[in-house]
Amino acid sequence: MKKILAFLLGIMVMATMIAGCGGDKKEEKKPAAQKFINIATGGTSGTYFPLGGALADILNKNIPGANASAQSTGASVANVNLLNQGKVEIAFIQNDIAYYAANGTEMFKDKKVPGLQGLATLYPETVQIVTLKKSGIQTVADFKGKRIAVGAAGSGTEANARQIMAEYGISYDDIKVQYLSFGEAASALKDGNVDAAFVTAGHPTAAIQDISTQNEVVLVPVDADKADSLIKKYPFYTKLVINKGTYAKQEADVPAVAVKCMLAVTDKMDADTAYSVTKALYTNLDRMKTAHAVAASITKETAKDGMSITVNPGAEKFFSEK
Repeated sequence: MKKILAFLLGIMVMATMIAGCGGDKKEEKKPAAQKFINIATGGTSGTYFPLGGALADILNKNIPGANASAQSTGASVANVNLLNQGKVEIAFIQNDIAYYAANGTEMFKDKKVPGLQGLATLYPETVQIVTLKKSGIQTVADFKGKRIAVGAAGSGTEANARQIMAEYGISYDDIKVQYLSFGEAASALKDGNVDAAFVTAGHPTAAIQDISTQNEVVLVPVDADKADSLIKKYPFYTKLVINKGTYAKQEADVPAVAVKCMLAVTDKMDADTAYSVTKALYTNLDRMKTAHAVAASITKETAKDGMSITVNPGAEKFFSEK
């Protein structure tokens, strides 16, 4: 009888130990579910692409389960469409393009994009109006009858060009319009095939630096009263100064206007993910600065300056924290 009791007691002890081991396994932390985050940037020679790569790196290292990657795209307008089609989760876009998409105007006329949301505005994208000293152009008012590169057709730069020229009473009927990309405009200026070009990008811009290596570049100013009038009509613009010395032989500060580069998502991104993305970005800005000099302008304090669309609730939560 004693042997039977001892045997039964042994079985009970073993069962308890096994149950205990099973309990430990249940308490083990499960690996985070994979979260794919595709980031739309721009051309490989632009600013968005290296910043997008840095952002992907930040998310992969700071968000459990994140599988983020940056892809080269046609930039702002294309990126809005990629967001709308659900092909990417985050996109670098200009705040003016976001405004047009959310309100169904300009290149998004009758193609309003519902559910577009902002995570943060990052840095100014300056509307630089470039000519060569030999052209004799000193103001936008001098554009009449000239060959002007206004950006690619339907691009954000093209809208900037049209809006700024309108403040000076100039329409496309008054100029010889050239729809050229940054690179094409730079080549055309150097070759003497255009008289001036609009370039919307963080400054200094490589395309303009390239021109200035062999030519005396002149930046055409946007006068203060014209800038004020422009901002009243289009609240996504801000005023800034392109400091002297930004480009070779630039001996004076040049007043200009700018839009803002921003990160956009859609309402399909849940608040928790948006919070995690925003927090990861703003607690790892040093990584962004290693990718491109313009990242020096990215701060939490200015993250909603020029925000032209509704902010995602998760990002809003992060910005409201002290």
